[in-house]
Amino acid sequence: MMPESPYFFAGKGRKSEALKSLQFLRGQSAEGVHDEMAEIQANVEEAMASKGTVMDLFKNAGNRRALFICAGLISFQQLSGINVVLFNSQSIFASANTGLDPAIATIIIGCVQVGSSALTPLVADRLGRKVMLLTSSSVMSIGLAALGAFFYMQLVKGDISSVVWMPVPALIIYNIVYCTGFGPLPWAVLGEMFPANIKSVASSVVASTCWTLGFLVTFFYPSLDALGSYYAFWLFAVCMVVAFFFVLFVVMETKGLSLQQIQDRLNGKRN
Repeated sequence: MMPESPYFFAGKGRKSEALKSLQFLRGQSAEGVHDEMAEIQANVEEAMASKGTVMDLFKNAGNRRALFICAGLISFQQLSGINVVLFNSQSIFASANTGLDPAIATIIIGCVQVGSSALTPLVADRLGRKVMLLTSSSVMSIGLAALGAFFYMQLVKGDISSVVWMPVPALIIYNIVYCTGFGPLPWAVLGEMFPANIKSVASSVVASTCWTLGFLVTFFYPSLDALGSYYAFWLFAVCMVVAFFFVLFVVMETKGLSLQQIQDRLNGKRN
């Protein structure tokens, strides 16, 4: 079982558990992580000495950049159209004439999501968050464009015989890359970027951004659907193309970095 982070234990004053957690994460002996543990303890004590506020998110350049990255990632998570895709999954299976009961098919999608999510911690630590997010956004854009093309053929052309095979693979692949990328990783990056005294404030701001955008996407979708559901899928596909370049040029890789190293890079310092 994955332990809590060393920073969590250090912030609670549970130093021995913090040391064990760091040993587990680094795969080293107590002596091997001694210096890093001392650095973590010093950083936590310094951070906890002053309680962070919302204004602290904007006073410090590193915190501003971290907030921009995290809010951007969580925004693109909602702009991937995941709620709309799941809402339409039954109709997609029904239109594809798979022979499966659409209700059973959506259960299969749920199983695919669970299985994909279980792989994320293993793959993300090997490949890095940035690679996973780039892969997720690019493949989702293709899947969304394919779903948009399917609904366009169905609603405008009236003939889906040439593309009847397309929506189910597109839907499954979309869900796999969402659950291994833009589903969990924005929250993982959020947990890695902020010092202990400001993390809860930053999490509240980012979570509020997430649920506000989720509401807006769900609220305005019926208007787009009235024009043609393919417009919505193509719009989400464009958002994922933008997300790809956002990750490529704005998001920093956090794999294998300590909080201090991440903070230094956010503030423009090089280790």
